[in-house]
Amino acid sequence: MSKYGNIPIESSVLQEAMAAYSSPNDRISRLESDGQLIRLKRGLYVVDPNVSGVLLSSELIANRIYGPSYVSMQSALRFHALIPERVTVMVSATTKRARNFQNSLGLFEYESVPPKYFSVGIQQLIHENSYAFLIASPEKAICDLLITTSGLRLQSRRAAYNYLVEDMRIDLDERPSWDTEIFRQCAEFGRKGRELLFIENVLRNG
Repeated sequence: MSKYGNIPIESSVLQEAMAAYSSPNDRISRLESDGQLIRLKRGLYVVDPNVSGVLLSSELIANRIYGPSYVSMQSALRFHALIPERVTVMVSATTKRARNFQNSLGLFEYESVPPKYFSVGIQQLIHENSYAFLIASPEKAICDLLITTSGLRLQSRRAAYNYLVEDMRIDLDERPSWDTEIFRQCAEFGRKGRELLFIENVLRNG
């Protein structure tokens, strides 16, 4: 089992690997019961890190549970060390309908964003040449959070500043430069264009 490392595995791959057993599905169930496999959702598993010897990546798992998707919003902001709070829910953006998945590793939430807007500001991060995952840039994470928060309206540049610093507690000084073009692109394709441009103005001018 350790050969799979921390890469999520579909049940069809496991069934093929266990074809020598009279009942591959029973063998998979036994491995899950013994704690060697962790069920992420129906038909998707990952090897327990005590067996694989490799730490699990919540970001990679989030990408694979429901896609197309990328890690975003508070989860991405915490990953980029821009907010102080520990994030207990792994939040992602997707072009599909919003969904939640609960498993033994935690809660994985998916917020729906417009398809044309989806691809703006995504980063692919490669970890030690062993696996890669998709995550929002800090700028895109802010855009996603803004457009998916129901009832959030920013009516001025001052309101945008207060939202970033007081509500989100983003340390603006932690990032020496912001790619404000992402806000302008998102304003064209997404919702709440006026609010996004207020945010862009704050980050561009300080």
